[in-house]
Amino acid sequence: MSFLLLIAGLPTAAAAAYLLATSPTGASLDAIGGRELVVQLTYLASSVLFILGLRSLTKPDEARRGMQLAALGMVFAIVGTLLNSEILTYSWIVGGLVLGTVLGYPLGKFVPMTAMPQRIAFSHMFGALAATLVGVGEYYHGIQVPEATGIERFKMAAIGFEVLFGALTVTGSFMAFGKLQEFITGKPITYPGQNIFNLSLFAAAFGCFVWLIFNPENTAVFYAMLAIGFAIGILMVMPIGGADMPVVVSLLNSYAGLAASATGFAINNDVLIIAGALDGASGFILSIIMSKAMNRSFGNVIFGAFGSATTASGKTSEGLVAKSISAEDAAVQLAYAGRVVFVPGYGMAVAQAQHQVRELAELIEKNGGEVKYAIHPVAGRMPGHMNVLLAEANVPYDKMYDMEEINDQFAETDVAVVIGANDVVNPAAKNDESSPIYGMPILNVYEARSIIVLKRGMNPGFAGIENELFFDEKTNMLFGDAKSSLTKLVSEVKTL
Repeated sequence: MSFLLLIAGLPTAAAAAYLLATSPTGASLDAIGGRELVVQLTYLASSVLFILGLRSLTKPDEARRGMQLAALGMVFAIVGTLLNSEILTYSWIVGGLVLGTVLGYPLGKFVPMTAMPQRIAFSHMFGALAATLVGVGEYYHGIQVPEATGIERFKMAAIGFEVLFGALTVTGSFMAFGKLQEFITGKPITYPGQNIFNLSLFAAAFGCFVWLIFNPENTAVFYAMLAIGFAIGILMVMPIGGADMPVVVSLLNSYAGLAASATGFAINNDVLIIAGALDGASGFILSIIMSKAMNRSFGNVIFGAFGSATTASGKTSEGLVAKSISAEDAAVQLAYAGRVVFVPGYGMAVAQAQHQVRELAELIEKNGGEVKYAIHPVAGRMPGHMNVLLAEANVPYDKMYDMEEINDQFAETDVAVVIGANDVVNPAAKNDESSPIYGMPILNVYEARSIIVLKRGMNPGFAGIENELFFDEKTNMLFGDAKSSLTKLVSEVKTL
């Protein structure tokens, strides 16, 4: 109830009075302890801010405020932890705060938006590593330290869960980081019997987990479970191709949250339990949404080895010719178009061309045209990748449309401009049953009256298949780097 009062905006002092008045024992402030009360209220405020921040992230125009609320919530969580009466010395804590600040600031400030997916995967790795180390420390203290009283079953279950999920998230996130950064191949790495072997490892890890709940003193089993967890993370992500990396990153985010929540149970920390549960649940829900957007199941994502360059559909481009267009001719189409829809993809992110997109859109609008932006749920390499890039370029939020909102409008669009998107606009998903992406919801770009595709070349997308849209009679290809092509378009439109 006090939680709901704080959400409703009740001042902290009133909430504190409510807590005291409704205490099961009717204890006074002195009995509860002033410091402990402050810690719990700080944790409560932190949890509320996390929830409100997550809620704000559901709307683009409130996302910035949501991030600020979440950051403030983290400040409250840190302050509450520093006030904990069980802390004996602050030397290591201060050192960790300084080191985290020194490393965290450049990661947030200077990492380009194109590298944001791998930076997020990297962050998951460190978050999971922290949970894993805490779990190992708690286990060691409970078993090895003479004055410790052992580990009860519930706490051992929490420790085992956080160590297992933390370990597989550490190595899994590193593999995802490597694939996104491309020092590990983005193609699926498979071998015969791989899925059976991976499932056997899961079974072995689960067996160790159950064994430890009833026999926590068996340190060999604990460290075997830890090692198996690290191995599962590598082997789980290794066969997953680049097409599924957004789902993998989201799923690993969920695992990191679950590990953090289990850490909260292990060390009796309420804010970790709540924050970890929020992270775990939201990451899992997002993974489901993204899988649905690709018409894929979790099983297919984890075990399907999708994204191989050798994948082929039933149709080929043999005998078909893609028509190219000059920047001058494309500029004429855009300058006098009544309705234009921009469809951004990873090619825009790689070229960092979002600012040129906005500039071109503003010129079209000055000429009397209407401009909208069509966002596919899995465009790019992380959820909301295109939204973030366009927002960075100050594109108005009300001009960004989700797939469900914009698809019916393509038939009335004069020119659709595809910027580095591929599989998410491929008509094969609707009309080629032999295609590996058949059934995947796509943006209906093919319905537009005219289509201009900005692309470096004719290489296939993550799915490794030809895009029928590129050979459509209404489609013209403007080859080259997206940023350079858009800069030329801007210059040409200005002269008209």
